[in-house]
Amino acid sequence: MNYTKEQMTAIEHNKGPFMVLASPGSGKTAVITEHTRYLIEKLGVSPRDILVITFTKAAAVTMKERFDSMINDADVHVTFGTFHAVFFSILRSVYHYTVGNIIKDEQKLRIVRELCEKEGMELTTDIDYLNEILSEISYVKGEMMDLSAYYSSTCSKEVFERIYNGYEAARKSLRLIDFDDMQKDCYDLLNNRPDVLKAYQNRYKYILIDEFQDINRLQYNIVKMLALPENNLFIVGDDDQSIYHFRGAKPEIMLNFTNDYPDAKKVLLGVNYRSSSEIVEASKQLISNNKVRYPKEIESNMGGVEPIHLLKKENEMEQVLDIIERVRDYNSKGISYQDMAVIYRANIESNIMTERLMQYNIPFKTRDSINSVYEHWAVRSVIAYIRAALGDMSRANFLLIMNKPNRYLSRNLLEGANVDFDAMKDKLSDKPWMVERVDELIEDLEFIRESTPFAGINYIRRKIGYDSYILEHCLDKGIDSDDMLGVLDIVQDKSKDYKTYNEWFAYIREYKESLIKSRKDNEDKDAVLLTTMHKSKGLEFEVVFIVNAIEDHTPHKKAMKESDIEEERRMFYVAMTRAKRHLYIYSLDEFFSKKATASRFVNELTFDRRQLAPGVLVQHKKFGKGVVTFADSDKVSIHFERDDESRTFKIDYAIGNGYLTVRTDA
Repeated sequence: MNYTKEQMTAIEHNKGPFMVLASPGSGKTAVITEHTRYLIEKLGVSPRDILVITFTKAAAVTMKERFDSMINDADVHVTFGTFHAVFFSILRSVYHYTVGNIIKDEQKLRIVRELCEKEGMELTTDIDYLNEILSEISYVKGEMMDLSAYYSSTCSKEVFERIYNGYEAARKSLRLIDFDDMQKDCYDLLNNRPDVLKAYQNRYKYILIDEFQDINRLQYNIVKMLALPENNLFIVGDDDQSIYHFRGAKPEIMLNFTNDYPDAKKVLLGVNYRSSSEIVEASKQLISNNKVRYPKEIESNMGGVEPIHLLKKENEMEQVLDIIERVRDYNSKGISYQDMAVIYRANIESNIMTERLMQYNIPFKTRDSINSVYEHWAVRSVIAYIRAALGDMSRANFLLIMNKPNRYLSRNLLEGANVDFDAMKDKLSDKPWMVERVDELIEDLEFIRESTPFAGINYIRRKIGYDSYILEHCLDKGIDSDDMLGVLDIVQDKSKDYKTYNEWFAYIREYKESLIKSRKDNEDKDAVLLTTMHKSKGLEFEVVFIVNAIEDHTPHKKAMKESDIEEERRMFYVAMTRAKRHLYIYSLDEFFSKKATASRFVNELTFDRRQLAPGVLVQHKKFGKGVVTFADSDKVSIHFERDDESRTFKIDYAIGNGYLTVRTDA
């Protein structure tokens, strides 16, 4: 393989700290494996002295397989592993831990679910929500934070502290450790046992770290200790792809690396071997709006293919149908389904897409757990109202609606397996105002029974006040209500397609069954990938569709601080740079029946024509620096410094092909 000058500089590095800024598609894995081989074959380093750290087990396996194929020597034993695997091996050597000491994911979920139930939180069936809480627990541990100084984004501060302490107490009572404990315990061990630290410093004299932008504070502190005294620390990463703040990842660690190691050498891998020049230029234009980053000059090795497609659709359904048409067209032209991906901001967005893909017999698979939206706790109560209206007065079903909103009905009023309203009113005969509430509920159920699914759901949400209950419940528990209401919007919007409840319920059953079957059948097949922006990292596709690029969604409306906006922009950048040749970005006029506007990130990929006024400095992809001499609604004239000539371009050409960038140093 022919390497660039920059790649060779990294590969042939000898001693001391070294930072490789690896832009998307720049061949970083090849550089890491070649550098490892160079250390062994050219510099005479013992393979046992080399430690290569990755963030996922899959990445470690891939890296090792690639290295082994280059060496073809069974006696070469370089250590490839994740942070957790490396830290656990250190703990095991001293404390004699076994795999049985590691808490399982299902145990963590069970503990947090029980703690949430104890707090009266009705999100215990929402796996995504439980995982968010676990992520926050992990963040507090990874940052070595004082719990009292942390403010949760998933629930109130007081509730989170109780859940955190309850989780820790439950874990310790079972004599188990989680991945964050591995880090903390390893740090404490190395800090308190100089003999152990010295042994591992002698063991790993060369440390290589992939995806360094994702490192957290605790991991970095451990690595710094292990690398002493020679500091042979070879780090590879891209601060523009740091998107795991919720896990404790801190891009500023990479940004400050040369401050921590003033003698560190640095090289930029600025050639993108993955994407077309149009995709590279557009993604550069987007990420240049971030202020806290290393500036980078990146170019495509592929050359031009076609402009990126910025499409505006009326609503989600129009967006989905357009994607399906294009997927089928690309597939008919020889592009496999597995070379196409649909990327979204949040997991909940996949429901409409999965439904239509199944309808059109297009195979798909996911990297995320996709649960039917009808299994969400907020939706189950709506369905329970409808089932009660249709005659299901079982105790279990009635408990889902009895006090939503709060009618102050006691469970003591319920006798037997089924609810009897007459018996209930007899027990409340001395409280006429309570009897009125029961009568009102009876009238509500009668109205729902005679309604269409859409009208019935609307009545439950607006007239009965279920939305108000959701808002009050979320406010009380410190939960973002918008996600809950968004789920209800999805369900209500889809219900328009059905005239009767029987038709609607039949669809729900069929959808659940089809979703399970599709997930199972397509797991190892040629299939379109549906994934979140977070899970798309590290992947690449011929065709990428980024959906729902609207304001308050991406960036998320909870992203209030500038640092939050920059992370959201990095997520969008990662999504864009997954594409090789064909990139589609969709914005909407309407999102779940509410007016929507294009994301600021979409606007950053286009020009406001008012920017192209005489005197404005610009950068042209081919002709270099220039100054605008004339601009109207159709054309722009630019005088270029390089050859002292003026050229005139059609505005649409200059914008649509990503050839022109307004210079920020104007």
